[in-house]
Amino acid sequence: MYLADTSSVVLAAESTGETVGTPWINMTIFGAFVLVTMIVVLRASKNNKTAADYYAGGRSFSGTQNGLAIAGDYLSAASFLGIVGAIAVQGYDGFLYSIGFLVAWLVALLLVAEPLRNTGKFTMADVLSFRLRQRPVRIAACISTLAVTLFYLLAQMAGAGALVSLLMGISSKAGQSLVIIVVGVLMILYVLVGGMKGTTWVQIIKACLLIAGVAVMTVWILGLYGFNLSSLLGSAVESTGNSKILEPGLKYGASEITKIDFISLGLALVFGAAGLPHVLMRFYTVPTAKEARKSVVWAIVLIGLFYLFTLVLGYGAAALVGVEAIGNAPGGVNSAAPLLAFELGGSVLMGIIAAVAFATILAVVAGLAITASASFAHDIYTNVICKGKADPRKEIRVAKTTVVVIGLLAIAGGIGAQGQNVAFLVALAFAVAASANLPTIIYSLFWKGFKTRGAVWSMYGGMGISILLIIFSPVMSGSETSMIPGADFALFPLSNPGIISIPAAFLLGWLGSLGGQREDEIKQAEMEVRSLTGIGAEGAIDH
Repeated sequence: MYLADTSSVVLAAESTGETVGTPWINMTIFGAFVLVTMIVVLRASKNNKTAADYYAGGRSFSGTQNGLAIAGDYLSAASFLGIVGAIAVQGYDGFLYSIGFLVAWLVALLLVAEPLRNTGKFTMADVLSFRLRQRPVRIAACISTLAVTLFYLLAQMAGAGALVSLLMGISSKAGQSLVIIVVGVLMILYVLVGGMKGTTWVQIIKACLLIAGVAVMTVWILGLYGFNLSSLLGSAVESTGNSKILEPGLKYGASEITKIDFISLGLALVFGAAGLPHVLMRFYTVPTAKEARKSVVWAIVLIGLFYLFTLVLGYGAAALVGVEAIGNAPGGVNSAAPLLAFELGGSVLMGIIAAVAFATILAVVAGLAITASASFAHDIYTNVICKGKADPRKEIRVAKTTVVVIGLLAIAGGIGAQGQNVAFLVALAFAVAASANLPTIIYSLFWKGFKTRGAVWSMYGGMGISILLIIFSPVMSGSETSMIPGADFALFPLSNPGIISIPAAFLLGWLGSLGGQREDEIKQAEMEVRSLTGIGAEGAIDH
């Protein structure tokens, strides 16, 4: 969903060469943001001395700060632009995305936030391997983490090239490639220099900018309609000439397949968010389980507020800009928010919104990069290769090397994905997180009978099934908007595999745990006590 229409930005920009706003104003605000955040990152880097500092920010962030950072990590620019555009064009059905993303946080709060903080150290694999055999589980968890983060990175980098190139007036592929390289280099610098502390402060700043910018636009729009939501909705209906934008079914009620597809997408969004490695890793940056709970509550409040704002922005764009103007603009539905900002406040507000979008991309890719580096360095290098006896300084060097490698792969992938439908990358990331990660986390935390074989089957099986179904879905072939539009091997009718792959992963985890060798019962008891009470957690994670 995050980048469902980003490819249209690339295609439209190439064909029209148009820009949104004034490029030099956008560039000045971009430069100011990069300068300020780089100073913050450099100041944060002075206290990076241990692995806990680099991976978890020294566990020095309060629940409020971490809640802001989670919001900054979770709310991507493409999500912001995409949802506003979806509501403007699809009305009620577009707002369902906002509801799905928000409800996902209730799953994270109720099921994983506190137990994960109590039983983990730096990564998701710490929890999954706590009472199971280390080597197979850590390898599987690392592969799953790298798959999710890399696909997310490819999508974000391609989106960065498309969005920023449009706003800067760059129409050539070479120019867009340069933008992707600049974003990738900045991401690598942020993570190399600042580690989790620097990344967290970038995310906090970005969250404040995004929510403040969206709040200003929301109040501005409501003010134009006398703070009467009914007047705004009436104006949107009048402008579009379609009263169905206030009713469900405009997109997902066309057929039985689209209805099932929405259920499948909803399952992936709700359960995938609670299994995203870069979000889960944020729970380790707070000193106690109480602060972990507090951070999720803050995240729910901020993210919920943001998604309520998107409702006003979406219908505001429909009323003030018009669906036809949005559809004909460079970038299609992704242009709704920029065009609305330009309609309200001219080039200055447009420049601010553009800077917020750029800040959002940087914050998200930095969070993804440090998650991937921590997973490889901590799980594979330290615990598999060195069997838990690695020199912390060497571990950090391995992590930093991984950041560079991941960054270069993301740059190359982002350049290669230009002009293509990158929606499947995000769909795959959510599908892998929902199918491979969450079932294994739930079983590890709450089922005493869960075994190593079940964990491996669940992770590899969930990942494999979701990838296979997406390859043979309409996302890859069979329609004009597919990744390979000229081909047709879409054997699976749904665009998202969640309705099949998530239950299949739970089933595989259960089947794999039947029979076989019993796991360490002492470790099982220790994990249960620690996950539910937090007793013993502090000493174990900070040694």
